Amino acid sequence: MALSEVIGVKPFSETSGNIFGSKRLFDRPNHYSFGTKIQEFAVPLGEEPSGFLKSCSQDGGVRIDLNHGTTTLAFKFKHGVIVAVDSRASAGRYLASTDVNKVIEINPYLLGTMSGSAADCQYWERLLAKECRLYRLRNNERISVAAASKLLCNMMLGYRGMGLSVGSMICGWDKQGPGLYYVDNNGTRLSGQMFSTGCGNGYAYGVVDSGYREDMSVEEAYELGRRGITHATHRDAYSGGVVNMYHMREDGWIKVCKEDVSELIHRYKEGMF
Repeated sequence: MALSEVIGVKPFSETSGNIFGSKRLFDRPNHYSFGTKIQEFAVPLGEEPSGFLKSCSQDGGVRIDLNHGTTTLAFKFKHGVIVAVDSRASAGRYLASTDVNKVIEINPYLLGTMSGSAADCQYWERLLAKECRLYRLRNNERISVAAASKLLCNMMLGYRGMGLSVGSMICGWDKQGPGLYYVDNNGTRLSGQMFSTGCGNGYAYGVVDSGYREDMSVEEAYELGRRGITHATHRDAYSGGVVNMYHMREDGWIKVCKEDVSELIHRYKEGMF
C-alpha cells in the first residue's frame, strides 16, 4: 500500500494541478538562480512541502515525527573564528546517525554550519558554495562573508513559509577580517560575536558565556569550544557523537579535532556530576 494512502494524502497526479496551476512541470527551473530578471523558485516534484507536513500531523491519522536536535557553536576572538559542532542526527526519538559532519566546507575561506533539517542545510549551502565560486570567477576576488550570508538569506526569503528547516552560521575571513553571521529559514540574518543553534544551544551558551574573552589564546579558544559542545551533549538527549571543531584563520580554515564526547565528558568530569 502506498504511503500516500496510509497517511490519507491524495496522489501527486490529483493534487499537482491545484499546487502548480496550469503551468507544466517541466517548465519550472530545476535549481535556484540569481540570473533571471524575475526570480523563479524551484519546487520539488511531488506534494507541496508545507501542505505535506501538515497532513502528517492530522489528528487521528498516522503521525510522522519530524522533530530533530543538534548543538552547533561559533564565536569570534582576536585570532579568528572557532566553529564547534556535535555529530548526532536524530529524527524524533530515533538516532539516524552518530557521525554527521555538521560543518559545510563552502570554500577555503568560508564555512557553514547545519542545524534543522540535514537535507535542507546541505542542499542550500552547497548551492551557496556554487554561487560563491561563480562570484570568484566573475570578479576575480573572493566573496565577502557578509555577501555570502546575504545570498543565503535571499534564498531563504524566497522559500519562506514553504516548510524549510534551516538554522545556519556562516563563518569566514575577508578584507574586513573575521566574520560571523546567523541565517535561518525565516530570512533572519544577524551579525555577532557568538552564536549557538539547535536544541542544546542553551547549555552551550551557558558554558561559553562564562569563559569567553576576546583576547583568548588559540589553545584557550579550542578548549572553550570543546567544553561548550561536550556539556551540551551531556545535558541534551538529542546531541552527541563527536566534537568536530574548525578554526577560521586569515590564511583559511583548518580542522582542529574530531573527539568523542564520551571521552571528553570523563576529562571534564569534575564539576559535571
